[in-house]
Amino acid sequence: MNKAIVLASRPQGWVKPADFRLESLAMPSPKDGEVLVKNLWLSLDPYMRGRISDAKSYVPPVAIGGTMVGQTVGEVVESKHPGFKSGDHVLTSLGWQTHGVAKGTEVTKVQARPGMPLSYYLGVLGMPGLTAYFGLYEIGQPRAGNTLVVSAASGAVGSVVGQLAKASGCRVVGIAGGKAKCDYVVKDLGFDACVDYKAGKLNEDLGAACPDGVDVYFENVGGQIMEAVMARMNFASRMIVCGLISEYNATEAYGIKTMRSVLVNRIRMQGMIVFDWVNRYPEGIKALSGLVAAGKIKYRESVVEGIENAPQGLVDLLQGKNFGKQLVKIA
Repeated sequence: MNKAIVLASRPQGWVKPADFRLESLAMPSPKDGEVLVKNLWLSLDPYMRGRISDAKSYVPPVAIGGTMVGQTVGEVVESKHPGFKSGDHVLTSLGWQTHGVAKGTEVTKVQARPGMPLSYYLGVLGMPGLTAYFGLYEIGQPRAGNTLVVSAASGAVGSVVGQLAKASGCRVVGIAGGKAKCDYVVKDLGFDACVDYKAGKLNEDLGAACPDGVDVYFENVGGQIMEAVMARMNFASRMIVCGLISEYNATEAYGIKTMRSVLVNRIRMQGMIVFDWVNRYPEGIKALSGLVAAGKIKYRESVVEGIENAPQGLVDLLQGKNFGKQLVKIA
């Protein structure tokens, strides 16, 4: 049987494990041009909160009773496509299930290498890493001597952003929740400073960490953190709006009180969805692979075991309990 997690109800406010349901389904069979894949790893990402809402977005929501969406890395167990054989490892978008069928044109071969396990293709060498790469370089345009601030700094995207910015000659300040995460960001990843937003002195600590203001801000959180950083942004600064995780479970939108800074400081503020650079993914993967292989990008993962625990893994991610990239080890 194929085990799958389906959406049982649309959450109101915070997501709960009860909003999902585990189902046993018939094992699918591939048709000509398709492959049957046994999923090994599942990626959990903040965007999934939007996919289980019926609010208008850049993609349709998951239907009630539908299998939850998500990227996976798995092993081909049966192939009816000439480009794949049993045993090949592939990157797919088969979602929250143990097995799935995909068109051969919609999967990508991947290979584990020393220091780069298969799970990395869902993180630093996958969508989060590519988000950091294209968002920083294409929109943020960091320059040596700039001060860059990144929120959710210990997470899958933020940790890569900060390390890439350091390599570009920036002073890098992270924002994270808790002393352990801040220590990791500074001591292990090499950031210049990290502000613990849970310490209750966000504005004061941010001011101390950024005495010359902020030139580039990579936004992953929104809410009060966005408001605090915007008040300190410099003339002609750049803001990449990648995520707003603090607001995804809110029943009312947060009202930013520092929007005047956009006008006064001529801030260029741009939202980003990584799919806009899909034609350039090979470029990003090549660059990130080289940096990981050279030990210039460090990376951390949080793993839950078993497809049945994916709902709790998503809840933990949305509540900031993860440390690094959130994954489900399926098999």
